Amino acid sequence: MKRIRIPRDLYVERLLARRMNGFVKVLTGIRRCGKSYLLGTLFRERLAAEGVAADHIVAVDLDDRRHVALRNPLKLDAYVRGKVRRGRSPYYVFIDEIQRSIKVPAPGVDLASVAPEDRDDAFVTFYDVLNGWRNLKNVDVYVTGSNSKTLSSDIATNFRDRGQQIRVWPLSFAEWLPVSGLVDKMEAFHRYLTWGGMPVAALTDDPDERSDYLKGLFDEVYLKDIRERHGIKDDLVLANLIDILSSDIGSLTNPHKVGDTMDSLWKIRPSDHTLKSYIEHLEDAFLFGHARRFEVKGRRYLDSPVKYYATDLGLRNARLNFRDTDPSHPMENAVYNELLRRGCNVDVGVVPISARDAQGRQSIRQHEIDFVVNRGRDKIYVQSALRMDDAEKERRETLPLRKTGDFFKKIVITEGYGEPQADADGIIRVGVIPFMLDETILKRL
Repeated sequence: MKRIRIPRDLYVERLLARRMNGFVKVLTGIRRCGKSYLLGTLFRERLAAEGVAADHIVAVDLDDRRHVALRNPLKLDAYVRGKVRRGRSPYYVFIDEIQRSIKVPAPGVDLASVAPEDRDDAFVTFYDVLNGWRNLKNVDVYVTGSNSKTLSSDIATNFRDRGQQIRVWPLSFAEWLPVSGLVDKMEAFHRYLTWGGMPVAALTDDPDERSDYLKGLFDEVYLKDIRERHGIKDDLVLANLIDILSSDIGSLTNPHKVGDTMDSLWKIRPSDHTLKSYIEHLEDAFLFGHARRFEVKGRRYLDSPVKYYATDLGLRNARLNFRDTDPSHPMENAVYNELLRRGCNVDVGVVPISARDAQGRQSIRQHEIDFVVNRGRDKIYVQSALRMDDAEKERRETLPLRKTGDFFKKIVITEGYGEPQADADGIIRVGVIPFMLDETILKRL
């Protein structure tokens, strides 16, 4: 494996911007995407360069066997408080893989005398400890974690509105390109669609080693974590579910449709409730994310189905043994991930359009815009179209954009290097290379 430094400046700047702001900074994301390296190496180095002394950075990796005892939140609290001194000089506390922390009975509490409805309050968790550290005026707290249910969805509640999430993704194309060794950016992009952005995979030259690494992550890390966390004994359904979601990225689906597919392919029919729970487990582990459908003219969300996308295309392709060679859906997936990485909220757009058939009968069809991108009050419609080779293909791709009935920006991303250029309807066509490499392109259009 090559030893190359990957700066990840976007995340370092986000961390620096939140320094000493009174919040617990929670770095979340799929395991092995580089959270620990970001916090323990890149951010630490930046602090050191600004003059922060080494003994003012207190780092604990709860995944390390040497720190098993510190998974007890009371012992972790005592350890950290023993390292910091009150005063004006700031201390930085880094806790890696915080989800490995356990909950323990509060000192002096007799659990047998606690009513069942009060049991939760009889335990001490890492939330209690982290909230306590916020009262230390010269202590700045950062934690990493790989379970969204433990962290992301509970940040506001358990940190009492004093926690901030920073989502960390596998390497973006812009981060991956300099370490790829490739000059031709389009060739590099297609390779990125194949191998994804997991840092170790990106720095591994041998394709067989890369493939083995990605497959091993699924079996030895992600699936093992999910089985242990949720007590899953027979993971045949889970494995088949992953295969279906991986095969159908960018397609509308729901638990019932997934169940129908399993019944057709493997003659097994788990309940919709089971499949819904398993999909939630996969999203909690950051393996997949979803986009809901939003009716543009009616300005309302529609019920299921939704679209699922893989957090890393290399992991997805490894799961499928690299069988899927059509780049259109992977490109759509890469655009989805890039929009989220840039801090956008992303939905799938639905535009009802009235039309008449050959017999003059009128009907309304639902046409799709790949992504409705929201940033505050700003809205942008984004269509991902690998190629628009002829006039009919272009008409189909741009029809829902022309029928939204509003004046928000409308973009079509296609394969290639094309710089942004608007047509007579104001629809901007841009190549995927400038889109993926220019962080500011949405603001400039």
